[in-house]
Amino acid sequence: MRPKSALKAAVLSFLAVLPFAAIPAADDAAAIKLVSSLPRSGGLRSLTQALVNGIRLAIDDAGGVVEIAGKRHPIAYEDWDDASPARGGSWDPNVEKANALKAVNDPAVLVYLGTFNSGAAKMSMPILNQAGLAMISSANTAPSLTKPGTGDADEPARYRPSGQVTYFRIVPADDLQGAAAAQWAKAFGATQIFIIHDKEAYGEMLAKNVRASAEKLGLKIAAFEGIDVNAPSFRALATKVRASGAEVVFFGGTVDTKGGQIAKDLHASGVKAKLILPDGCFTDSFITAAGREALEGKAFLTFGGLPPDQLTGAGKTFADKYRKRFSIEPESYAAYGYEAAAVAIDALRRGGEPTRAAVLNALRSTKDFAGVLGRWSFDANGDTTLRTVSGNGVKDGKFVFIKTLGE
Repeated sequence: MRPKSALKAAVLSFLAVLPFAAIPAADDAAAIKLVSSLPRSGGLRSLTQALVNGIRLAIDDAGGVVEIAGKRHPIAYEDWDDASPARGGSWDPNVEKANALKAVNDPAVLVYLGTFNSGAAKMSMPILNQAGLAMISSANTAPSLTKPGTGDADEPARYRPSGQVTYFRIVPADDLQGAAAAQWAKAFGATQIFIIHDKEAYGEMLAKNVRASAEKLGLKIAAFEGIDVNAPSFRALATKVRASGAEVVFFGGTVDTKGGQIAKDLHASGVKAKLILPDGCFTDSFITAAGREALEGKAFLTFGGLPPDQLTGAGKTFADKYRKRFSIEPESYAAYGYEAAAVAIDALRRGGEPTRAAVLNALRSTKDFAGVLGRWSFDANGDTTLRTVSGNGVKDGKFVFIKTLGE
């Protein structure tokens, strides 16, 4: 027979993942809904599954409820997909907009957890902002979403039609990751860098950040090229890379926009240059797509934060719980999904009332939050004060931590 405490925990865990309509009220308080909008198919699925697992674990750790002004509100969570078959399993702007409108029109939704892709965020941010609905991303890294002077003249104002900050992110932006990648290239002894990008908001902006940082470091830009992500092969590009004499190649993009194929073709074409890729490729599906022989000792990945096996304190406790709950190793963004949900629940608790406005006010005042990523705050733009960027490689078919960058 199971102890009552264990039975209660199991019931609460089960309730946390039921559809909203199936969740009974606690203490006659209305249920509160958290929703996420992420690409749940394609090459990014393993990353987004880790995010969703992290969200679920944070809700479990809260007991499946949040107490607000003495009343216990059940937490309902819904996992929404913003990808479509028409886009090959990648995020779809029309689906992302529809998700944002669906959330806005459901008064029970108090926090929108997403998006994964920065381009997707540009679709939903204005919709959610106008409605005063808090948005917390675990993965968006384009600086222009929050930082004036890093993108077009009307960015980030165009994403804030209400004039208020309603968007927050847990992960450091690409102005930090781009600088770290360029510094790593310099540390490899490179004099030239060949920069490739996928022409999308995340990849191209990151590539531009790498270019600007590389130029400041005195590196020559051998080329700056956008690719056709529908191309079946990049052998011709690999030939250009080899002819350029560049010692380092940087790819701004994700596993869904051919990061694995590029690594594979560079290797097959005999390119000796080291390949640096960003967090959008920091997933097991990238290793599968490229093949370990194309990566080991050749490919290096930057990530805005530390991988799960390098977390300490509360971060290590989280990783241990994750392994026990899901029987798998946490991928790179698992802790960030957990942190986003945890800070959302904290804001709900501190808000004093179960309203969107109360949640926003609490999020804006988040200071010295003691989470699994360490102690951090949201700044005036909604950015995290965390600045750590890690460098990682591949060994024996698995990612391995190499060093902390930018220190």
